[in-house]
Amino acid sequence: MKRLLIALSILGLAGVSDAAQAVNWWDLGNTKVGPAETLKQFHTYFKEQNPNMPLEKYALGSYAFSPEMYSQYQEAIQFNPGDLTLSQGKALWTKAFANGKTYASCYPDGGKGVAAHYPMYDPKTHDIVTIGTSLNACRKANGEAPLKYGSSDMIALQTYLTSLSNGMPVDVQVQGPGATKAFEEGKAYFFMKRGQLNFSCATCHVAYAGKYLRAQIISPVQGQSAHFPTYRAAWSAVNTLQKRMQGCDKKVGAIPQPLESADYKRLEYFMSYLSNGIKINVPGYRP
Repeated sequence: MKRLLIALSILGLAGVSDAAQAVNWWDLGNTKVGPAETLKQFHTYFKEQNPNMPLEKYALGSYAFSPEMYSQYQEAIQFNPGDLTLSQGKALWTKAFANGKTYASCYPDGGKGVAAHYPMYDPKTHDIVTIGTSLNACRKANGEAPLKYGSSDMIALQTYLTSLSNGMPVDVQVQGPGATKAFEEGKAYFFMKRGQLNFSCATCHVAYAGKYLRAQIISPVQGQSAHFPTYRAAWSAVNTLQKRMQGCDKKVGAIPQPLESADYKRLEYFMSYLSNGIKINVPGYRP
């Protein structure tokens, strides 16, 4: 606990109330209760922490905790810079491959509503399929070279495909032993401490969700995946949830993993499941 308090002091979090520390949030990391019970426990935990906040408001992330910040958010999204990336993605989406087909040919209903179910577990490959890996699989099926993860074109396509599910609730499924194993591995990674600060994802986004980190409020894990890809003023660009994972690892002094690594895909799977029931709004906008 002493090490944690020192680290929190470094990050500017030492001034938060002792009530947050008193909550036994670490029990949420139990990997033996199963996905459905995990989701129930997280909903209960955040309901106890914020009894007057409805589930759908978690889509706002940190903006849900400050009326002043929410007012700024409403002004910012009138001219969301992320819309430029969205337009870029639409142009790429509709541009035909050399064989005459487009990305829409790879997805049911031309891609409408499919992002609400990603990431998903593929029992054939025993792996997690994300929006990004599905786009490269589409390119391969149509004789095109894969795009680099994190590239401008890939991010734009991820943004546009996800936007085709705007207004729909996240509905990630975890069914069968393989999917459950991948989910639990993502959960374990979420609660695993790492880096020089010895932090886990849960340290900030569960235990201290809604509290200030210097001038910014830490967002809760519940609802995070619903607004990614998102434009962040700190980036001056749109980026993905996995890019944010890399940034978090760097901040705690850990070595970030490559985009679409096995750990990051499973972590995204777990985090997205925790956003089930929260409506998608992409591209998001964050400080």
